[in-house]
Amino acid sequence: MPKKPPRRTAERILEVTLDLFNRFGEPNVSTTLISSELGISPGNLYYHYPAKDELINALYARYEQSITEILMASDDVRDVEDAWFFMHTLFERIWQHRFFYRDLSDLLSKNRRLETQFQLMIRQKSRAIRAMLDAMGRAGTLRLDARELDTTANCMVVVITYWLNFEYVRDPRRALEPENAEIALLRGAAHVLNLLAPYMELPQRHHLLELTKAYDGKSKPQATSQA
Repeated sequence: MPKKPPRRTAERILEVTLDLFNRFGEPNVSTTLISSELGISPGNLYYHYPAKDELINALYARYEQSITEILMASDDVRDVEDAWFFMHTLFERIWQHRFFYRDLSDLLSKNRRLETQFQLMIRQKSRAIRAMLDAMGRAGTLRLDARELDTTANCMVVVITYWLNFEYVRDPRRALEPENAEIALLRGAAHVLNLLAPYMELPQRHHLLELTKAYDGKSKPQATSQA
């Protein structure tokens, strides 16, 4: 079989950096550690990314493209099933770049460009959630007063933005480890959508409860049979 061409160094640097940031948190990862993990010299790393902020900004550009693809589908959401899939997919993209959310305050205080871009992302999320609520209202899934729309959308964006922080505070040693990804994402999706439960038509509310029960079953350890 023909050998696959080697990945470009700049791309490999980003992949390894993202993994290290997600595992240890951005403040705990130095460029020396990154170059050591890659098996390249610090000079080679600096050639591609002259400063740590350059790495962070490049990773954010990737994240922004990934999340925008999801947000653009928000006005296609019609019912609870659609909303569950949309929200879970959104949390999956956030999880893939979770260091941004775990270290958010520290990152924004040090990186002016990231601060500006993240503010734009928050506004984009808010617009997308409002579009989702509008679409669900038109489909007859929700009965939400127009005066409550912005407040409800903002509450949902707050939970989306800080959910992984909440998970981390609850269990700092394990919450953001890969083996806990599924339950963290399911919990996040369930809590965001439960903000809509009071406004849902009864069959949709019951369906949401069923979806929530399914995630809750996954979150509990399975009983072991006695010999």
